[in-house]
Amino acid sequence: MTELKVAFVGECMVELQQQENGLRQSFGGDTLNTAVYFSRISQNAKASYVTALGRDALSEQMIATWHADNIDTHLVQRLEDKLPGIYMVQVDETGERSFLYWRNDSAAKFWLERASDSLIEELTNYDVIYLSGISIAVLPEASKEKLFQVLAQCKNNGAKVVFDNNFRPALWQSKQQAIDAYAKVLACTHTAMLTFDDEQEIYDDAHIEQCIERTLALGVSELVIKRGSKDCLIVTEDGAISVPATKVANVVDTNAAGDSFAAGYLVARLHGANTEQAALTGHKMAGTVIQHKGAVIDAAHMPKIQLSFTADAV
Repeated sequence: MTELKVAFVGECMVELQQQENGLRQSFGGDTLNTAVYFSRISQNAKASYVTALGRDALSEQMIATWHADNIDTHLVQRLEDKLPGIYMVQVDETGERSFLYWRNDSAAKFWLERASDSLIEELTNYDVIYLSGISIAVLPEASKEKLFQVLAQCKNNGAKVVFDNNFRPALWQSKQQAIDAYAKVLACTHTAMLTFDDEQEIYDDAHIEQCIERTLALGVSELVIKRGSKDCLIVTEDGAISVPATKVANVVDTNAAGDSFAAGYLVARLHGANTEQAALTGHKMAGTVIQHKGAVIDAAHMPKIQLSFTADAV
């Protein structure tokens, strides 16, 4: 089987995690988290990360960390005049988290502005492009528009675009700006992974049917609606199914729950799983990750994932 090429587009930052004895420093970012978990469990697809970093020591550590997880970095640009962003995670007694950010001039904001024509051409020939609402929101306006054009070309070339809504209000000038951007991305999207809480915050949805109707009308073929610890809902041309989440008694940190679910789901689909099998794989990933601190858990804590399926490929 030919190895598939999967590009994850976005921003990785320096992560500071508050702990009893001080701060723990690591690296994280929504699409990077997904890329790591994807790379750890995939057997027939290669994960590449698409972003920009500086030439500083922390950027060097990031690259080394990604290589340790077998992530390809040849599409990562290195900018002499920029540094990676920083964020701090604060977790309450229930495992819910809040964030503080220092990213206004991060290198990742400028990856597309400074990308060469050859890099863009190579990206548009990948098999799968994965990005999130944050991947779009951090870009300057001109780069947002350029990204929409790149995604349209990816779709025209046969790539499957996978989009996670991951809405962060502070990164947008207004909800309407996010709504307009999401519509353009979803028009190029094959698989949409939408957190329903985010959809309600953006569109004021009273019922999940509003989310389904709006998203399918934009041409999305496969819609996955994530609802935290509740069942996820998957809608395709074959109908809708509901898949229960993995029950977890000891929730330590919900950071990267959605990111790890997306990795499990996408890997399973690319390995021939049907949507129900893929959702169960995603739930297993997320159910493990939320029992440990940090966005990217130690590889020793990874669950065993079965990737032998008898179903049509994605």
